[in-house]
Amino acid sequence: MTPGSQAIADAAQRHFTQGCRAEQGVERAEGEKLELLELAVRTALSAAELITRTRGELGDLTAYTSTKSSEVDPVTVVDQQAEAHIVGSLSAARPRDGFVGEEGAQAASESGVTWYVDPIDGTVNFLYGIAQYAVSIAAAEGERLLVGVVVNVATGTLYAAVEGSGAIAVNARGVEVLAGPRPAPLQQSLLATGFSYNAQRRAAQAELLTQLLPRVRDVRRMGSAALDLCALAAGQVDLYFEHGLHSWDFAAGALIATEAGLAIHRPKLDTPGADGAAIVGGQLENVRALERVIGGNLPLG
Repeated sequence: MTPGSQAIADAAQRHFTQGCRAEQGVERAEGEKLELLELAVRTALSAAELITRTRGELGDLTAYTSTKSSEVDPVTVVDQQAEAHIVGSLSAARPRDGFVGEEGAQAASESGVTWYVDPIDGTVNFLYGIAQYAVSIAAAEGERLLVGVVVNVATGTLYAAVEGSGAIAVNARGVEVLAGPRPAPLQQSLLATGFSYNAQRRAAQAELLTQLLPRVRDVRRMGSAALDLCALAAGQVDLYFEHGLHSWDFAAGALIATEAGLAIHRPKLDTPGADGAAIVGGQLENVRALERVIGGNLPLG
C-alpha cells in the first residue's frame, strides 16, 4: 500500500483497538473481529489502489466493458481484476472462509465466516469518471454482520465498522466517529435511493417516487448503495431506501449505518436481488413512516 493508505489503515485499526480495550470484560471474539477488520481494511485499500492504477493504465474503458443482467448493467475488466485481488488476499489469510462476490466469486464457508465482496460498487459512475464508486467488503457469521469496510476509491475516504464498537470515517484529515443525521421530521428529510437495471422494476421505482417526493425535503440518487449507506451514517442524508439490492451491495454499508446508531431494515443476506426486497435506513421513526409509504419490505417489480 502507499504511505497514505497505510496511514489510514493504521488510524482505523488504532481507533478500534483502543475502543475495544477501553471496554471491560471484552471477550476473545472482539479480538477476532479486530483481526477481520485489519484484513478487510488493508484488502479494501489495496484494491482501491489497484482500481485507480489499472484505470490509468487502460484509459478509455469501452473496449474493456461488457454487460451482465441487462444492457445497461456494465462490468469492466477492472471490476473482475479487483474482485480476484480481494478474494485472493482474503483467502490467503483465511482459507476456510466463504465468499460471495458480485463478479462470481463463491465458496461455502468452513469456518463460519463468509465475506461479501463488491469490488466496484457504482460501476456506471466509474465508467463516467464520477467520483462516487467504492470497494465494499463485509464479514458475517450467518446473518450477523461482524465487520464492514467501504472505501470511496476516488476520494480515498475509508468507512469502517465493527459489530458493537461503532463506525468511523478515515481520510488524510483524520478519524471521524459516525453518528448519523440529526433527527428531523419526514417532510424535512433528505432521501437517498437508487434504481434497478431491470426496466420493469425501474418503472415501478419511478412510480413510487411520485408518492415520496411530496413527503420529503428532496431526493438524491448518487449511484452507489454502499456509499449511500455511508452517507447516511455520516449524516449527509437523512433516509435511504432501495429495492432489489444484492447482499454484496449493502452488507458493509448496512453495518456501518447500524453502528452509527441508525435503524436498518434489510433483507437476509441470502435473499436474491431479483426478489426485489427493500432495505430502509434512518432514524427509526422516519424509517417506519417511510415504510408505510413504500409498503415495508414488500418486493417491488
